[in-house]
Amino acid sequence: MTTSTIPRREPPLRAVPPARLPRGLMPAPDAAAILSALPMPAAVLDAEDRFRFVNTAAELFFKLSSTTLVGMRLAEILPSDSRLFALLHQVRAHDAPVSDHDMHLESPRLRRTGVAAHGAPLPELPGGVVLMLNDGSTAAKLDRQMNFMGAARGASAMAAMLAHEVKNPLSGIRGAAQLLEQGANENDRELCQLIQDEADRIRNLVDRMDMFSERPVERHAVNIHQVLEHVRRVAQTGFAAHLRLLEEYDPSLPAVWANRDQLVQILLNLVKNAAEAVDPVSGELHLSTAFHHGVRIAIPGSRERVHLPLTVSVRDNGPGIPEEIRATLFEPFVTTKPGGQGLGLALVAKLVADVGGLIECDSRPGRTVFRLSLPMPPAGSEPPGPWRRAGSPNGGY
Repeated sequence: MTTSTIPRREPPLRAVPPARLPRGLMPAPDAAAILSALPMPAAVLDAEDRFRFVNTAAELFFKLSSTTLVGMRLAEILPSDSRLFALLHQVRAHDAPVSDHDMHLESPRLRRTGVAAHGAPLPELPGGVVLMLNDGSTAAKLDRQMNFMGAARGASAMAAMLAHEVKNPLSGIRGAAQLLEQGANENDRELCQLIQDEADRIRNLVDRMDMFSERPVERHAVNIHQVLEHVRRVAQTGFAAHLRLLEEYDPSLPAVWANRDQLVQILLNLVKNAAEAVDPVSGELHLSTAFHHGVRIAIPGSRERVHLPLTVSVRDNGPGIPEEIRATLFEPFVTTKPGGQGLGLALVAKLVADVGGLIECDSRPGRTVFRLSLPMPPAGSEPPGPWRRAGSPNGGY
């Protein structure tokens, strides 16, 4: 004879019944409402490490909806040797809050670094733990972006200085060499021509630096998929003709608030770098778009906070970026290319900052991703025209 047991239903999250309240004072919201309002990821796990509750920030952290997460075991997201399981065990063993810092949560489904975790027992749920997570990778991303913007401003100042202090006297030197050439003998003409050639070379170098100079940027609503289609066609008819290029776009993505020409320049730089990094035979490039609630960044000197929900990613399967240059990757004159000048990614960082976006890089052997976070148009702006893929009479994806 077999017997079966009916699993005990755990009580839902609820607030402790309020004490007698003064007249006119509303009762406190329940526990779930409080956790939902928190800006940092919060979750409740039961004795078997199943999610019983997650707030909106936790959905963004795990990149899964609450419908999917609730009832899922943590072991389905993270490996069993993760330090997060040790923290949950200590909370239950000591029946006391436990914190851990600088955790790396890595699996095929999740990659977070520099995470601080705080766990506390939940008396209303036997074996339950309230888990709070603080994603240090977001703060590090913003800090790096500020450094990139500072490097771009430094390059801009250098470009302005070069344009004023070098180009003006350079034109005089070149003009003088031309005048001397007219009355010079054959040997001296060669020297005069050498002076002019060197003056032209220095002028061209200064012109390249002038790309970093500060200029007003005209922004408008841009269909990012039209930009990506243009970049794809340029790449596949030129430097990436021998590579496999994959696309994964969100067709419902709204317009980007940016400058179209600058977006083309940004993405062409990233795609060209990726094409040069991968193996000529087995190399793959992957372009994708997505909508994420993302982060809100404060504009210096203003109370305004900018929402950057539109994500554009350029991924390759190359060898990855060396660890020693990742922290300074977007600074001028940093490069691993033989003969490279290290201005391409510095220019990308500057242009991304000009359109009010963020750029980040995640790299390991076999997988490098450059990810752009871009703003949406303000209310009332004129929408862009519909996108039609080249060669497709009906448009669409």
